[in-house]
Amino acid sequence: MNRINQKLKEQKKLLSIYFTAGYPKLEDTVKIIEDLEKNGVDLVEIGLPFSDPLADGPTIQESSTIALENGMHTELLFKQLKDIRKSVSIPLIIMGYFNPVFQYGVEAFCKRSQEIGIDGLILPDLPLDVYQNEYEHIFKKYGLINVFLITPQTSDERIEQIDSASDGFIYMVSSASTTGAKEGFGEEQQEYFKRIASLKLANPQIVGFGISNTKTFNQATQSSKGAIIGSAFIKHLAKNGVDSISSFIKSIR
Repeated sequence: MNRINQKLKEQKKLLSIYFTAGYPKLEDTVKIIEDLEKNGVDLVEIGLPFSDPLADGPTIQESSTIALENGMHTELLFKQLKDIRKSVSIPLIIMGYFNPVFQYGVEAFCKRSQEIGIDGLILPDLPLDVYQNEYEHIFKKYGLINVFLITPQTSDERIEQIDSASDGFIYMVSSASTTGAKEGFGEEQQEYFKRIASLKLANPQIVGFGISNTKTFNQATQSSKGAIIGSAFIKHLAKNGVDSISSFIKSIR
């Protein structure tokens, strides 16, 4: 069974952390993943930096720019992660844009991902129909879960289509804005969380965008399986360095 599916069976609210590979420094990638697991994080999303990250807020955009300037690229990420399963057992997901995957070669990318122990991919700009028609068989061949995103603007019909095509969890974007930390979720977002819960989807949902503290983590997980923190964690790394991961995780739960 895929590690993501195993983790989803656990009877607790899951904490997933996103960070950009090659940031703050080029060689920080493995240490960050190892420290996140040591501090009780349930899943890690490894951001593959891209030069035109349209869905990302300024914090993640800046981290991508710095990572690229540091020299991060797809092949280097695979080399950095080649022995990651000797020290890390939690699910690992690569999150990025489809262009670098396409340029690398979709099958070659999936094959390398399987070889190093990646469990899934999140590619927000890969449309559902294109995935199903052209790439689903490749993902399944290499045992990779493709995680789809939904937003408050996604229709119930579309959400049900995504649910049918999914075999892990659904990334539930908390708002229509770009990524970034928020102090709390308003009534409109809370109603959105309840609406999705009422659909009783086959796949659990994990909420992303706007999670930055205990309050937003608890709000996001009232009606979902877990929450994803990205921008707030990257800000913490920028301010406090990679040796301060423990204090950040303790501030969330």
